[in-house]
Amino acid sequence: MGKKVKKEAEIPSKDVFDPISIESKKADTVVLMLNSAEEEVLTKACEAIHKYAEKGDESKGTLVSLGVLEPLSRLICHEDKLVRRNAFMALGVLACNDDVKKQLKKMDIIPSIISKLSPDEDVLIHEFATLCLASLSIEFTNKVHIFDNDGLDPLIHLLSSPDPDVQKNSAECIYNLVQDLQCRVAVCKMDGIPPLLELVHSEFPVIQQLALRTLDSITLEAEAWDAFREEQGLPRLLDFLAAKEFNDLHVEALHVLSNCLDDPSTMQLFRDAGGVNRLLQFMTAATLPEVQMSTAKVISKVAQSSEDRKLLHEHGVEKVLIHLLATDHDGLRTAVCQAVAAMSENLASRDTVRDLEGIEAVVQLLSSESGEVRMAATFALSRLTCGSQLNTHAVYEAQGNEPLLQLIQRGKAEEVVHAAAVITNMAAHERLRADILVHGGMQSFAGLLQSADPCVLAAASLAVAALACDSDGRTQFRNTGGLVSLVKLLSSNSTEVRRNACWAARVCANDELTATEMCKLGALEILQDINLSTNRRNKFSQAAFQQLLDSNLSVKYSLTGYLSCTNITKDGFYDPGQVKMGHRVLLLEEFSKQPVHQHRPVIAVNGKPHELESSELTDDKHHDSPSVIRSSSVMSKCSGKTPSKGRGKGRKEDEKQKDEDDSKSQQQEIAAVEKPFVLPYDATFHDLAIKATACVLPLRDEREQHAALATLVSEAMGGAVDRDNLHEFSWELQLSELKFEVQSNIIPIGKIKKGTFYHRALLYKTLADRIGLSCSLVRGEYNRAWNEVRLIEGPSKTPEYYILDLMHSPGLLLKSNSPEAVQYQTI
Repeated sequence: MGKKVKKEAEIPSKDVFDPISIESKKADTVVLMLNSAEEEVLTKACEAIHKYAEKGDESKGTLVSLGVLEPLSRLICHEDKLVRRNAFMALGVLACNDDVKKQLKKMDIIPSIISKLSPDEDVLIHEFATLCLASLSIEFTNKVHIFDNDGLDPLIHLLSSPDPDVQKNSAECIYNLVQDLQCRVAVCKMDGIPPLLELVHSEFPVIQQLALRTLDSITLEAEAWDAFREEQGLPRLLDFLAAKEFNDLHVEALHVLSNCLDDPSTMQLFRDAGGVNRLLQFMTAATLPEVQMSTAKVISKVAQSSEDRKLLHEHGVEKVLIHLLATDHDGLRTAVCQAVAAMSENLASRDTVRDLEGIEAVVQLLSSESGEVRMAATFALSRLTCGSQLNTHAVYEAQGNEPLLQLIQRGKAEEVVHAAAVITNMAAHERLRADILVHGGMQSFAGLLQSADPCVLAAASLAVAALACDSDGRTQFRNTGGLVSLVKLLSSNSTEVRRNACWAARVCANDELTATEMCKLGALEILQDINLSTNRRNKFSQAAFQQLLDSNLSVKYSLTGYLSCTNITKDGFYDPGQVKMGHRVLLLEEFSKQPVHQHRPVIAVNGKPHELESSELTDDKHHDSPSVIRSSSVMSKCSGKTPSKGRGKGRKEDEKQKDEDDSKSQQQEIAAVEKPFVLPYDATFHDLAIKATACVLPLRDEREQHAALATLVSEAMGGAVDRDNLHEFSWELQLSELKFEVQSNIIPIGKIKKGTFYHRALLYKTLADRIGLSCSLVRGEYNRAWNEVRLIEGPSKTPEYYILDLMHSPGLLLKSNSPEAVQYQTI
C-alpha cells in the first residue's frame, strides 16, 4: 500500500465575506439595516422593528424620527415573501400612530397596500395590510384614496377569509368607508351584504359588532333592502334578537332592523313573521335600558303606518311603553315618549294612554333636567292632545299648565314649539283657556313673537290665535303690545310664519278696538299687498283682510264702497269718501286735527250722548263740537265774571288784558292735558233713530217699513227733489257752511238738512241698522250711493232685490237691474 497523501484545504473565494451574526441594541442601527441587499438581514431587521414598535407610542415615535417609514414602504413590495410579510407586520403596528398616519398619507402608500390584498398573498400579509388600511381609513382623504384605488372589492372578499384577524380588520376598514354615501352604494353593488350577514354569527363579538354596525350604515340606503331580503336578513335578525347570549349586541341589531323597516316589502315580511308580537315580547323581556330604548325606536318606526299602529294597539303596546316611563334612564324615557307620540296618531291609543294614566306620567317629565326628555315629553303631549278634549283636560288636571308655560318662557326652541302646540290644543276649551290667560300665557306668547326662530314664530302665532278667541284674550294681547310684533310677521318671508300670523290677525280682528289698532299699524296695507301677490296670497291672508274690514266698517266702506246687510253700523261710523286700495284710511282723530279745507267733508254718525266732562261743559251751545272752545266762553267761565256796564274806558282795557291773560293760561293748561278725540254727540240723529223706532217698526209689512223709513230720511234731508231740478238742489253750499260752523272737516250726519244720494243712503243704512231693518249700502260714481233691500213676496217666496228711491219718489222700490234702478244709480 502506498503512503497516503494529505489532502490540501480549499482556498476560500476572495469575493465572499465570511458570515457573521450581528446583534444590535440600537434602533438607528436596525433602521440602517433596512437598506441592506440581503433578504436575511432585511427579514431580521423588519422583525426587530415590529417587536420594538409594539412596545408603545414612544417607540413608534422614535422609529419615525429615524426615518423608518420610507424603507418599510419599499419593502412591502419586496420580491421575498418573508421580507414582505415582516415589513407589513412592522408597518401595520406603526400605522396605529397618528404621526405615522400623517407621514403615510404624504407618501401615497395606499395603492401599494391594496395591491397586496390579492388571494395569493400570505395570510399574515392580509392581516397587517388590512390593519394598516383600517387605521388609515379613519381620515376622509384616505377613504377617498382607498375607494378611488378600488380597495373596496378586495376588502369585501377578505370578509370571507378563514383568519378572524383578517375578517376583523377588513370589516373595520369597510365600516369606516361606508360612513360616506358613495361607499355605501358601492358595497351593495359589490355584494357586500351576504358576507356581512355571515359575520353577524361569528364566534368573536368584536367581529359581530363591526358587521352589525356596518350593516346599520349600509341599510340606510334603499339599494341595500333588496339584497337584505334575498339573504334572509330579517329572519336572521329576529333569531339573533331572540338569542339572550347576544344581549350586548342587540342594540346594533335593532338599529339594522329599524332601517330595513323603512322598506314596505320588508315591513310586510315583518308582519307576516309575527314581528310585532315578537318585538313586544322582546321589549318586555329585555333588561338593559339601552336595548329597551332601541326597541322603542323600532316601535316608533313601525307605528308610521295606520295599519301597523292598529296592530301595535291590539297587542297592548301602550301598557308596555307607559311601564317603561318609570325607568330612571333619560335615553329610554326620550325614546318611549317618541313612541307614544307616534302611536297617538291612532285615536284609540290616545284614549288608552289616558286611561292608563300615561298623560300624568308624561307631564311629570316636563320638569326633567334633561332637555331631550323635556322635548320628547312636550312632543308626545302635543300629539296626545291634538283633537282630544279629554286628553287636554287630563293635562290640565295633571297640573301641566305651569311647567308648559315655564318651557314657553325659558325652554329651547324645539321645546317651545311643542309646548306651544300643547297650549294651543288646550286653549280650544274655554275653561282651560281662561286658566292659561290668568297665568300669563298671552304675555309669554306675545314675547315669543319677537323670536328669530321661524318655527317658534309659527307656533307662537297659532297659540296667539287660540288664546285670542275671546275678548279677554284680545284685550291682553293688545295691552301687552303684541299687535306690533304680529303685524310685522304678516310680512315674514317664511310661508308658515306668514300664514299663521294671518290666521292670528284674523282672530284678533274680531274685536273692533283691536282691529282699529291693527289698521293704525298698517295691517290692512300689508294684507292688501299680500293678496295682490300670487306667491304669497293664501286663504288666511284673505280671511284676515276681510275680517279687518268687517270689524272696521268705516274703512271697509271707504275702500270697497260696499256694506252688506250683515255689516251693522254703530256709533262712531264715518264716511271719509272713496279711498283707493293700497292707501291708508285716516282715523277720525287724524281728520279732527286737520285744518278746515275745501274738500269733501267726513260724514260721522254718533247718536249716543257722552258723559259730561269738564271740557264738554265749556259751552252747551256748542256740544256738537266739544274740541272747539270759543275764547269768549272760556274767558267768561274761567274768570267767573260778566261784562259790566258803565265802566271807564281804562277799566275796560285792564279787564280785557286780564281776560286775555287768563285765556292764554287756560289754553296752555288744556294743551298740557290733551284728551283723546271724542266724536261729538249728534242729537238730531238720535232723535231720528227714536222716531224711526216709533213710526217704522210697528208696521208689519217689510215693504211698508222700507218705504216709511225712506220717507223719514228724505224729509230729514230736504225732501223729494224732481229729477229735472236736481241741479238746483244746492247741497254743496250747505256742507261748506256746516264745516265753517263746526270748524271741522267732520260733520255729524244729523246736521245735514240738504242731502244728496250718498248722504241719504248713508243715513238710511245707519237708521235701518238701529231698528233691525236689513239693507246694504253701495257707493257709486259722481256722488251716487244707494241701498239695496231683499224682499220675499208672492206665493213662490222667491227673494227679490230692490233699490230704494230716496231722492225723487221717496219710498219707491225699484227692481234691481231694471232701467229705472239703473237710471237712479247713474247720472
